[in-house]
Amino acid sequence: MKRLITVLVAVVASFGVAMAGAQDKKTRISIGTGGTGGVYYPLGGGLAALISKYVPGVEATAEVTAGSIANLQLIDSGKSEIGFTMADAAWDAANGLDKFNGKRVPLRTIAVFYPNRMHVVTIEGTGINSMKDLKGKRVSTGAPVSGTEVTALRLIEAAGIDPKDMTRERLSVAESVAALKDRKIDAFFWVGGVPTPSITDLAATQGIKIKLIDHGDASEYMRRKWGPIYVKNQILANAYPGDDRNTSNIDVWNLLVVPENANENLVYQIVKTLFEKKEELVRVHKDAAFLDLANQASGASPIPFHPGAARYYRERGITVR
Repeated sequence: MKRLITVLVAVVASFGVAMAGAQDKKTRISIGTGGTGGVYYPLGGGLAALISKYVPGVEATAEVTAGSIANLQLIDSGKSEIGFTMADAAWDAANGLDKFNGKRVPLRTIAVFYPNRMHVVTIEGTGINSMKDLKGKRVSTGAPVSGTEVTALRLIEAAGIDPKDMTRERLSVAESVAALKDRKIDAFFWVGGVPTPSITDLAATQGIKIKLIDHGDASEYMRRKWGPIYVKNQILANAYPGDDRNTSNIDVWNLLVVPENANENLVYQIVKTLFEKKEELVRVHKDAAFLDLANQASGASPIPFHPGAARYYRERGITVR
C-alpha cells in the first residue's frame, strides 16, 4: 500500500509539473515603443497588458527603444514582433529609403493609431520666436534612429535652414527637456502625442514659460518632396501649462506594424483585442481615443495592411488596402 501511495504521489507530482510546463509555453512577443518620456512607451505598455490579458497563450512585453527607426530595424532583425512607427519612417523602411540605405524592410500595417504632432519647443529667454531664429542656436533634433530626427531634418530643410547653421544635439525627448531646463540647449524638436508627459513636466516647471514655435506652413514643401504623409494642423492653446496660444504644426500619423510574414490568426486576435478593449487603453493615455475604424480606410498608412488585420476590418465593414 505504501508503495502504491508513493507511486500515485509521484505520478500526480509529475503531472502537475507537466501541466505547469504546458502553461508556461506561451507565445512571447516584443513591442517596440520609444523613450520613457514619450507617448509610445505608455501606450505600448498598455497594449502589452491587453494582449497578455485577452489573447490566449500570448505574453507581450513593451520595450524601451529610440523610436520609429529603431523599431523598424528591430522588426527587420526579428527582435520585435510589433512596432510603433510614424508613417513616414514606415514608408522609408518599406522602400529602403534614407536611413535604410536601399534595404527594404518587409512590413505590414495592423492599425492606424493616432496623429503624431511635431513640436518645436523652446522657452522664454532664448530669443527664439520663429523657425529662422534657430540659426546659431543649440538645438536637439531627436534621438539617433528616431522618427523625430527624420522629420526634424526634413522640417529644417523645408524652413530653409542648413542644419550646419545650428549646434545640433541628438537627444531623446526626456533628455531634451532636461537639457533645456539646464540651459544646455535652446530648443528641441519632438514628434509625439499631445500632451507628451515630458513636455508637460517642462511647462509645469517653476520659473519656466514654454513656447511652441509655428511651423505648419512647411507642410506644402514637405508634401511635394516626401509625399502626402504630412498634414498641417494645430496644437491647441492650453495643451501644455502656460501655453495660451494655438500653434501651427505638422502632423504625421502613427502606425502599428508587424513583419509581413506575421501569423494571420495571431494578428487578427491582436487587432480584435485592440479595438474591442480600446477603452482600457484610453485610460492609459488619452491619445488612444483617436483609434478609430474609419481611420483605417483613410489612406493614412502608406504601406499595405496585414491580411489578419484586413480580415478583422472586413468583419466590421471596413475595406483597407
